Amino acid sequence: MKKLRFSGKLIKVYTWQNKDFVQHPGAAVIVPFLDKNRVIMVNQPRFAIGQNTWEVPAGTLKKGEDPLFCAKRELEEETGYRPGRLKKIAAFYSSPGFLHEKMHLYKATDLKPGKMNLDDDEKITVKVFTRKKLLKMIKTGKITDGKTIAALLLTLALE
Repeated sequence: MKKLRFSGKLIKVYTWQNKDFVQHPGAAVIVPFLDKNRVIMVNQPRFAIGQNTWEVPAGTLKKGEDPLFCAKRELEEETGYRPGRLKKIAAFYSSPGFLHEKMHLYKATDLKPGKMNLDDDEKITVKVFTRKKLLKMIKTGKITDGKTIAALLLTLALE
C-alpha cells in the first residue's frame, strides 16, 4: 500500500515498498515550427537549478484535460502563437524511476499570431533558432533540459 508523504500544489510524494515516488499530472510538450527550418524556443528561469534554460514550450495538464488542448493552450500562452496543425509525435515518461509524469509530445506547424498570456510567476523570452543551431546547442550543452532534448531529437528524427 502506498503512503502519502507530501501533498503540494502540483505534486504528491508517496512511499511504496520502501521506495519514494512523485505523482505528477503530466504535461504537453510542443515543438513549434515557423517553417521547415526554424523552431520557436523559450528561455525561462528554473528555480530548482538556479539558472535560465532554453526549452520548447510545455505545460502541466489540468485535471482531466486532454493533452492536445493543453498543447494548444500552452503554445499560445508561452509564445504568442496558435497552431494551425498539431501532430502527436510520442508520449514518454520523464524519469520513471521515481516520477509518474507522462509527457505528450506534439509538433506544431502552420502557426498563426495569437496572444501571449504568461502566468504571474513566468518570465519567458521567446527566440527562433534554426534546426542546425538547435542541434549544435544540444551537442555543446547549451540546451540541458531533458524534455527539450528528447522533444527536439524525436521531432527532427521522425519527420
